[in-house]
Amino acid sequence: MTERTLRSRNQATRRPDPRRPPARRLPAAWQARYRLTPWWGKVIVVWALSRVVTTSLVLMLASVQGPNAWTGASPKYTDFANMWDGNWYNIVAVVGYPSVLPETSTGQIGENAWAFMPGYPVLARLLMELTGLSWAPVAVFVSVAFSLGTALLFYRLMARVQSPATALFAVVLFCAAPLSPMLQFAYAESMYLFFLTLALYLLLERRYWLLFPVIAVMALTRPSGLAFALALGLHVIYRFVTRARDPFAPRERMLAASVTLFSALMGLAWPLAAWAATGDLMAYTDTELAWRAPYIGYQELVPFTAWFQSGVWWLGSPLGIVVVTALILAFALLLFTPAVRRLGVDLRLWLASYALYLLAVFFPQSSTFRLLMPMFPLLGAAAMPRNRAYRVAIVLVCVAGQWGWLLICWGVDGYDWTPP
Repeated sequence: MTERTLRSRNQATRRPDPRRPPARRLPAAWQARYRLTPWWGKVIVVWALSRVVTTSLVLMLASVQGPNAWTGASPKYTDFANMWDGNWYNIVAVVGYPSVLPETSTGQIGENAWAFMPGYPVLARLLMELTGLSWAPVAVFVSVAFSLGTALLFYRLMARVQSPATALFAVVLFCAAPLSPMLQFAYAESMYLFFLTLALYLLLERRYWLLFPVIAVMALTRPSGLAFALALGLHVIYRFVTRARDPFAPRERMLAASVTLFSALMGLAWPLAAWAATGDLMAYTDTELAWRAPYIGYQELVPFTAWFQSGVWWLGSPLGIVVVTALILAFALLLFTPAVRRLGVDLRLWLASYALYLLAVFFPQSSTFRLLMPMFPLLGAAAMPRNRAYRVAIVLVCVAGQWGWLLICWGVDGYDWTPP
């Protein structure tokens, strides 16, 4: 008899240590009920409990909110959820986009509605017409509904690369994440994440035909067409290189390449629409640059410089440049860690593509946290450890992060320079 067989037999016949407290287990009836609950039922329960926690935190902050540019003191939930960019989406839904761009006293293009894409406000306006309700409750309803849809889709996405238990805990992290209050505010993020999750799922399923309408809506909800086109392009290259072990038929190649080109065109569609409506070729770009002017003044958009400009603005030179360089290297290394590698090639290509897109065009400030939300597939890697203490701790940290983010970025205290 081998040593391994003896060890297994000894473990099987070993009597429990009376000094060790028995492991806590759910009652048998609860365990059976949990096993019989379909995956979507579990996700809905997770989503609902998380919304109770998040809504409670939001209401606590709203109760002490003072008068500000958007609301009076202690506003009701729907008003509090419509601050900041929610007001811009309201303008788009009710008024539309300006044909003449506003200018500052120095002749620069000022902040205006062209920075906000039409997908979310157009859908909200349609529901406003159908129900007769005002903007505030409809906008919150749209965001909340899409947050549930995203949670369900995220489980399906994670279940393709993880075990069902890990996929469900990834949903827990998604619903409890520090920026999850954004999923029930009058912002386009909830709707955008829904279509992004659907697009990633279809990509993993290789249902290229279905990606066309999804990308069209997604790219007109939040800027994403170019980043997704890069991910698709890398996907096509990877499939072509590995076609010996993963067949990539010519017809499938043409279809994948076509949807890649379509995504790139959709990435340019909104800047072209702004040009057509205003007669200014740089209408969209100059509008976006207006939001970074309070930090570094009005400058031309030079790709791959904004992060270093921001680092110098926040930390000075050369420390700011060193920190940004270290962040870039750290993220590159993160993509090759075992946990992230288990997410699969396609999700990692999206993470790399979106990170490259942000590096090329975004100026980091307090909105950086929100702009990082499309990297939510990383939560699948964070969900892998099965240690109970770890899982409880990370959920508590996430909930604490919600309160911290609400205090720093959402609540308004006088002149606030930390927009969400």
